[in-house]
Parts: sequence; C-alpha cells; structure tokens
Amino acid sequence: MCMNTYMEYSKILIAYTTTYEDREWATYLSNGMKSAWFWTLYYRNKPPQGSIFIPIAQVFVAAILKRKQVICPSNRQMLHGSQNNVPNNVSLSSDLGSDLLYTEKFRFLDRACIRSQDGEHTTEISAWRLCTVAQVQQVKILISVIPIFACTIVFNTILAQLQTFSVQQGSAMDTRLTRSFHIPPASLQSIPYMMLILIVPLYGTFFVPFARKFTGHDSGIAPLQRIGFGLFFATFSMVAAAIIEKKRRDAAVNLNKTLSIFWITPQFLIFGLSEMFTAVGLIEFFYKQSVKGMQAFLTAMTYFSYSFGFYLSSLLVSLVNKITSTSSNGGWLHENDLNKDRLDLFYWMLAVLSFLNFLNYIFWSRWFSKGSTSSIRTSQRETHAAEDYNHNALNTGKNVGAVIGHDFIP
Repeated sequence: MCMNTYMEYSKILIAYTTTYEDREWATYLSNGMKSAWFWTLYYRNKPPQGSIFIPIAQVFVAAILKRKQVICPSNRQMLHGSQNNVPNNVSLSSDLGSDLLYTEKFRFLDRACIRSQDGEHTTEISAWRLCTVAQVQQVKILISVIPIFACTIVFNTILAQLQTFSVQQGSAMDTRLTRSFHIPPASLQSIPYMMLILIVPLYGTFFVPFARKFTGHDSGIAPLQRIGFGLFFATFSMVAAAIIEKKRRDAAVNLNKTLSIFWITPQFLIFGLSEMFTAVGLIEFFYKQSVKGMQAFLTAMTYFSYSFGFYLSSLLVSLVNKITSTSSNGGWLHENDLNKDRLDLFYWMLAVLSFLNFLNYIFWSRWFSKGSTSSIRTSQRETHAAEDYNHNALNTGKNVGAVIGHDFIP
C-alpha cells in the first residue's frame, strides 16, 4: 500500500513537471527521490540461497531419464522422500517448510521420485536422476499456475492502452480544471492505483467479513473467483473507452467541439475496480499456492504478466494496422491524429478479446480447482486412514500397513 502511494505521487509529479516544465516541482521531485534512496540503506535484504530453477530442471531431467519406468510402484520404499511412518499418506512435508498435497496432474513427472529397482543406495544416486516427492509436487504446482498467469496477460494489455492511447485521448480533450490550471493527461493513469489505495482497505474491512458469512472462506471469496471478477470488469473498461472515444471523435470532427477530459475517467475508474480484484487476487493466489522458497518467484510472475501484456499491446497495434490498411488508408491507428484514426474500433476489438479471455479463464480456473479439490479429498481420506493406522498400532502393536493397501500413486 505504501509503495502504491509513493508511486502515484511520483507519477503525478513527473507528469506535471514534464508537461509544464515547472522547475520548482522538479526540485521537490528530485529531493523526494533522494530521500527514498536514503531509506533503502535500512532495507532488510536477504541474500539468495541457490537457484529455484535447478530443482525444477532436476525433476524434468530425472523424469526424462526414467521415461520407461513404471509409474505405479508396488513398494512404497521406491518413492524417494516419502513419509514411511504413516502408510500411503499423501500429505507431504517438504524441507522448504510447507505441506504439499499429491495431485493427479502431470503424472509423468512422478517418475522423477521413483527409486530404481537395481539395489542402488539413494546416497549414491545423483540429484539429476532421483528427486524427492515434495520436489516433484513443487514443479506440478508451478506448471498448474501457468494457465492462470497467462489469462492475465490480456488484462495487462488493457492496462497498456490506459497508459498510452488513453493519455493521447486526454491530450486531444479540454484539460482545463480552472482558468489557470490544466490537468496533465498523463496523470490520469494514476486513477486506478488511487482507487486501490482507497478501496482495498474498505474491501478488507467491510466486504470480506460480509462475504465470509455466506461463503465461509477466510478471504470472503476465493482468489480464483476474485481474479475472475476482475477480468470480467476489465471488459467494460474497454467498452466505456470505445463509447467515449466515438463520442469525442464525432464531436471533434462533426461539431468542431472539444469534450472535457473528465469524460474519459469512467474507463480508468472501471479498470481500477477491475485491478482491485485481479491484481490483488493474483498475488494472493500465487502466495497461497507457493511454498517457502517459491513465494518470491511466483509473486514475480505477476510482473511477468505486466511485461507480456505490454508486448502484446505493441504486437496488436502492428497487426491491426497491417490488417486494416488499404491502398488509400493506413489502418485504424496509422495516423498520429485521433480524429483521423479509429481508436474506438480498436477499443471494441480489445473488449471482445477481453471477454474471450474471460471465458478462457473460466475453463482453466475450473480445471485448476478440480485438481485441487481432488487432492484435498484424497488428503482427507488418507488423513483418516493414518489416524486409524495410529490408533490400531497403539492398541494392537501389529503391522496394519496391509490394511491401507492402495498405492501412493494410483
């Protein structure tokens, strides 16, 4: 929250100083940046301990090397790093400080944690040939969240429009707030983040306790549902942008009239509401899915989505200009004049693309939830079985491992 506040103040000051070349505000901005650098000396930075990519690569290499290995071992001792004190318990306690649940997805990776039957000792086998069960589950988690991550790329493509074309829209409109003060068009992109600063505390204070009464979820609604709401609302941000751009263009071309810059604030406000659900929900989702050692990496995937979204924006602009260009017209966005371009049609295209992306997200979120639900149910069954095992072992002292007789990997 503090970071967002600082970023928005910086954006507004930079937009104002670059637009009107105010040296006094430039001095204030320079002093603020110096003070921010000073406080970095007091940051608590933890040095990195190894690379997260090496264990991931080890799982894939081990699975490929043992691609002919049978996936269903009859002996649990063949699973490296499994809990042998409680038979067939699929709740895995990793050395990274988190409990992992066995999942049925990507079962070809399970070969990486199966010991060979040639009698070799584990200590003599390379980590590139044999991985722990917890290590395999971490890789499965990483692969499972990639489709959710990919569905947010289009969302950030819309964000790119609000920071580029929408600023150009504002430059073509009446920016007067008073007779002597004009609103810098670039400062409009701070509206979504200012909404985050204002709405997120209200969301956590009022909406979460209210929704918790109906859903029973600690966060009010699940992170996947929160992301879905945000992706859905993002569509209406582009719908509002297309309608306002059509109105602005018609007024400028047909009536020679300049609309106020406040006409384009709805698209920023709607996107701010959308980002409160999607961006915050995505970070919450990644943080809950990750284990210790992967939290920073999965959280960083949020910012990967930002970069991919902006790259996709540039690609879409080039493709649209190429497809819509004719011998007499350079395309929807060819000219550097919004009164000649058809930015409204480009916004409508993004609205359709955003809605299709929302439908795609529904598919992948159900796919992810289905696997997670199956894992939780399996874990509950195995937990009850483990409790029965411990109870019988204490009462009879007999080995009842045969009673719980199904394999670790069905």
